[in-house]
Amino acid sequence: MRLFRFGDPAGERPGAIDGGGVARDISSILGDLAGEALSPASLAALKTIDLTRFPAVDDAVRRGPCVTGVSNFIAVGLNYAGHAAETGARLPTEPVLFNKAPSCIVGPNDDLRLPRGSSKTDWEVELAVIIGKHASYIAEADAHTVIAGYCVCNDVSERSFQLERGGQWTKGKGCPTFGPLGPWLVTPDEIEDVQNLTLWLDVNGQRMQSDSTASMVFGVHYLVSYISQFMALQPGDVIATGTPPGVALGMKSPRYLTAGDVVSLGIERLGTQRQRVIAE
Repeated sequence: MRLFRFGDPAGERPGAIDGGGVARDISSILGDLAGEALSPASLAALKTIDLTRFPAVDDAVRRGPCVTGVSNFIAVGLNYAGHAAETGARLPTEPVLFNKAPSCIVGPNDDLRLPRGSSKTDWEVELAVIIGKHASYIAEADAHTVIAGYCVCNDVSERSFQLERGGQWTKGKGCPTFGPLGPWLVTPDEIEDVQNLTLWLDVNGQRMQSDSTASMVFGVHYLVSYISQFMALQPGDVIATGTPPGVALGMKSPRYLTAGDVVSLGIERLGTQRQRVIAE
């Protein structure tokens, strides 16, 4: 099942893609894609409904982030060997974790705003995991039971804030618009193997990143289990699982984002995003 949210910011409604690929408005039966609506029982009930009886949603209508009410936006650093190498970092022996501010979450095609003082804003295509059930100290073998779905994430990063201003990476990760999510929340039954999905990112039509989730250092289920050892995961929490090589930071002569650039990205079976870069 592919679920989405549509409408103006702060007024989005939930939708679903029917078997024929038509976007449908399901707000008459579901409040929003948040909290208990993401639980296994709720999603199982949605799958039994004939979606064709709901109103169609025009493709021209804005798509919002595919989940809302996010209490914790966790990200994993250096989770592809090629990305660690291009940044000169050692391959981690345990997952590197940091947080993105939930306030940075926007729709998949919303403008990407360069923050004030920005000089090194960078791109990162990532597979994101959306949690659907409370999880604390969960075993890796059981991690699949708490995953509501997956989506595309652009873990936008301001490298000068992240690496040159002292303290933790969080400074360069949570600026407004730095967390586009969507276009869809895709439930796990739609994904044959989450560790075998192609992901890519272009800047102004030039391919910058191209890889597969098979290249992850730590797999999705391991990450969910690992993170749950340090915090209680809640329905709606988002985990961005790391980016492959090809970011500006890794270039010999980095070319960071500037106003007017267009970033396009996608993941196999999870859809695509497109952001226009604008100045704050």
